Amino acid sequence: MIITPIASALTKEKIILGVDPGTQIAGYGIISVKGGVMTMIQYGVVQLTKYSTYQLKLQKLYETILRLIEEYHPDEMAIEDPFFGKNVQAMLKLGRAQGVVMAAALSRNIPIVEYAPRRIKQSVTGNGNASKDQVSQMVSHLLKEKLDPQFFDATDALAIAICHHFHENALPVAPGKKTKKGAWGAFVSENSGRVM
Repeated sequence: MIITPIASALTKEKIILGVDPGTQIAGYGIISVKGGVMTMIQYGVVQLTKYSTYQLKLQKLYETILRLIEEYHPDEMAIEDPFFGKNVQAMLKLGRAQGVVMAAALSRNIPIVEYAPRRIKQSVTGNGNASKDQVSQMVSHLLKEKLDPQFFDATDALAIAICHHFHENALPVAPGKKTKKGAWGAFVSENSGRVM
């Protein structure tokens, strides 16, 4: 039997690492996508509150993400886009945490795509203003897994990975080119009931 490149591409497994960076708690979620079917591999949180200095928190976050990359070998990373807030110090700290997470992926040549919080909620629940509980419930439904509702940071990270799967065409073709956010494939995935 001869397998065409199209058929092999449909059955090839892709592993996506979703990260919800934080300065106190960071969430991570890893999913596998094969033949369009999503399966949860792992999810959890990195508790950073126990570390005494901000530098130590960043170091532990970097080390944890690197360990996850080395253990699960993700093909791509999806991360929550920075958002604008009124507290400049909090925004600066969050930006540093995001930078550390991205540096871990870049050190292993893993492509990174960022998504705005509203877009993640819209992709997963159909409502850009969904609550964390609604996101968690829909992630549980999509992955057919019973998830611990106490780990909102982890379920948010899984939502980021799922959002990336729905927006696969958002990955840049080459460094320096713009991401193709809002591609037709993403629209069809999010609105299958509206497309004939």
